[in-house]
Amino acid sequence: MIPFISRISAEEQTIWLEILSPMMNDEVIIPFSDLTEDEKLQCDVAIVANPDPEDLRALPNLKWVQSLWAGVEKMMQELSSPSFSVVRLATPDLSNTMSEAVLAWTLFLHRDMHIYAKQQSHKVWRQHSMVVAKDRRIGVLGLGALGKASAQRLVDNGFSVSGWSRNEKHIDNIECFYGEDGLACLLQKSDILICLLPLTNETNNLLNEQTLSYLPVGASIINFARGPIVDDAALLMKLEERHLSHAILDVFMQEPLPESHPYWVNENVTVLPHISAPTNPYSTSNIVVENINYYRKTGIIPPAVDSTQGY
Repeated sequence: MIPFISRISAEEQTIWLEILSPMMNDEVIIPFSDLTEDEKLQCDVAIVANPDPEDLRALPNLKWVQSLWAGVEKMMQELSSPSFSVVRLATPDLSNTMSEAVLAWTLFLHRDMHIYAKQQSHKVWRQHSMVVAKDRRIGVLGLGALGKASAQRLVDNGFSVSGWSRNEKHIDNIECFYGEDGLACLLQKSDILICLLPLTNETNNLLNEQTLSYLPVGASIINFARGPIVDDAALLMKLEERHLSHAILDVFMQEPLPESHPYWVNENVTVLPHISAPTNPYSTSNIVVENINYYRKTGIIPPAVDSTQGY
């Protein structure tokens, strides 16, 4: 028995089970709630999607869990120091989907689509001078798999791209910064800032009043990472002061975004319902099954999250 542990809707869970179950050989995937107490003792692997940590703790012989999502920060924070390994989703499809979204919304800002949308609402006919891509400076926070793929896609489309990471990296055609001093340098030269960082103790509230002030006047930001990385109050203030011109936000401190949140009615904010890189159940299921089959044959757990870093 392989338990499926999640806090997603019953409808979503049914979809995953219908796709995953026929792909397994001699094993059965069942909802955690259907396990008997004896079966819980036998489980060494689980498939999870935003799992309840208490459910995981009820499996004393669990060796590792396979997440259906790339983001596992919330799970790592809730578990604190898990006794088992956590394997996050890693798929080329995800990098391609995210880089596509990054390019699309960068072009949205680059070609002033947000400005023309506002003009239309006021019946204003006004053309704005165009900046060529090579003169538009793009900063990418986070140079992991998603960040690197996104930065490269922007380079391929003619943009001037810089990137920042916790540790030093070298990537062709991308100016790379790292560390605290490097962060300030990157921000100071970013007309459009794209956040693709994991949420950790170090990145929580990273984009605050001070760091947002480093951005050039008129800069815009795109947050496709995690909501708590951005200080909401500081961002709203910088937009009100016109230090920043626009923010595209796909992730928030609380999701769904509460109806009372000021982002909804701010004409300088584009609110997206966490759609920048949705998980594809079919390609993801193939990876999940491959990882479990490999473990059964070799006893080797796939590359897991570093619990000290949280990703």
